[in-house]
Amino acid sequence: MARNVTRDLTQGSPMKLLLGFAIPLLGGFLFQQLYSFVDTLIVGVYLGYDKLGAVGSTGSLNFMINGFCMGICSGFSLPIAQAFGAKQEGEMRRFVMHAVYLCAVISVAMGLVTGVFAPQLLDMLGTRPDLRANAIAYIRPVFFAIPATVMYNMAAGVMRSLGDGRTPMIAIVIAALLNIALDLLFIIQFQMGVAGAAWATVISQLVSGLWCVWVIRRKFTVLRMQKEDLRWRVPFARRLLTMGIPFGLQYSITAIGSLTVTAAVNGISTEAVSAVTAAGKLSMLFCIVFDALASAMATFAGQNVGAKKLDRIGQGLKAASLVGCIYCALAFVVIFFFGRDLVSLFVRADDPATLDTVLNMAHQFLIVNSALYIPLLFVNIVRFTIQGVGFTTVAMTAGVMELIGRAGVALLLVPFFGFDAAVWANPAAWLLACGFLFPCYCTVMKWLRNRLRLTGQTIQSPKEYSAATKGAK
Repeated sequence: MARNVTRDLTQGSPMKLLLGFAIPLLGGFLFQQLYSFVDTLIVGVYLGYDKLGAVGSTGSLNFMINGFCMGICSGFSLPIAQAFGAKQEGEMRRFVMHAVYLCAVISVAMGLVTGVFAPQLLDMLGTRPDLRANAIAYIRPVFFAIPATVMYNMAAGVMRSLGDGRTPMIAIVIAALLNIALDLLFIIQFQMGVAGAAWATVISQLVSGLWCVWVIRRKFTVLRMQKEDLRWRVPFARRLLTMGIPFGLQYSITAIGSLTVTAAVNGISTEAVSAVTAAGKLSMLFCIVFDALASAMATFAGQNVGAKKLDRIGQGLKAASLVGCIYCALAFVVIFFFGRDLVSLFVRADDPATLDTVLNMAHQFLIVNSALYIPLLFVNIVRFTIQGVGFTTVAMTAGVMELIGRAGVALLLVPFFGFDAAVWANPAAWLLACGFLFPCYCTVMKWLRNRLRLTGQTIQSPKEYSAATKGAK
C-alpha cells in the first residue's frame, strides 16, 4: 500500500486528523471556487452586469444537473471509504471499478440530454428574455462537458476516500490557474463573450480530471486492478447506486429549491438577479470552509464505521462543530463590515445609480445569510456524517426540508415583499434542515450501536448491506 499517499483516519486525535484532512480539502475547494469566482469577476467587469445576470440565471440549473452528478460521485466514494477503513482491499478495488463503469454511463447520458435541451430547461425557469441568449451560450458547453466534470469528481472522491486530500487540491490549483488564463484569453483577447467563460471552465476541469486519473494510476498501488476486479458484479453496482443516487438527488432537491428562488428573483428585476448572482458567488467563497469540514466528516465517518469505531464519529463531529462555529463568527464580522466592498469586485454598470442599487441589494443578501451560517455549518457536517456511515436516504430527506424552506419563501413571501423576502430563503432552508437532521443523527448512531452490540458488525457484504439498511430505514 502507498502509505505516503493514503491516510488512515481510524487512529489518532480526531481534531488533529480532521484539521489535517480538511485543510487540503479547503485549499482544493478554494481553488475550485476560483472557477466560478474568476468567471463572475471577468464577466461582470469586462462584459457588464447584464451578462453577469445571464451567467447567474443559470446557476441553480447548473447546480441541479451538475450537482446531481457530483453527488453521485460523492455517494460512490462512501463504500470505498468504508472498505478502506475495514481493510478490505479487494472489495475496495471492485467498488472503484464499478464506480468507473457507472459514472461513464451516467455522465454521458446526462451531458447529451441536458446539452440538447438546455434552452427548454432555461425557459422552464422563466429566464428573462433579455438574458436568455447569453444564458444558453454559457450553460450549453458546461452541460455537454459533464463527463469531464464527473471524471475529476470521481477520481478526487476515490483519493479522498483513501485519506488523500492533497492530490485533488493540487489538481484544482493547476486547473484554477489555467482557468484564469483561458478566461482572459477567450473573453478579452478572442471576444468570445460568456461562451468564453464556459469553455475556459470546461477545459480546466478536463485537465484536472486527467491529472487525477494519471496520479491514481501511478501512485495508488492499492488500486491496481486484478483481473477479478474488472468483472461486473450486480451487488457492487446495486450498493453504489443505493448510496450514490440519494446523494445526487439530495443535491438536485436542494437545487430545485434554489430554482424556485431564482424564478422568483427573475420576476423582480435584472438588478435583483445581478445582486443575487454576485452575492451568491461571494457567499460560496465564504462557505467552502463548511464544504471542507463536511467532506472531511464524510470520509472520517466512513472509515471509522468500517473499522467499527463509532465513538470516534461523535468525537469528530464535536471537533468539526467547534472549528466551524469559530469560523462562522469571524465570517459574519468580515461580511458585515467589508461585504459591500468585496461584492463590488463582481459588478460593473454604466449608471452609478444602478450600480449602487445592485451593491446595496447584494450586501443585504450577504448580511442576512452570514448571520445564520451556524445552521448552515450543522446542515453540512451532520448530513455528511450521516451519509458517511451509510444512511444516504435519510440524509437526502434533509434536502426536502431545504426545498420546503426555499420554495415556501419564494412562492409565498417574495410575491408580496420582493427582494426583502428573497434574502431569507436560504436561512429558512437551513433552519428546517437542522430541525430534521439532529434527531436523525441520534437515531442513526443508536441503530449502529445496537447492531454492533448484537452482531458485531456495522458494515456488511454488498447484498447484506442493502437489505439491512433498508430494514433499518
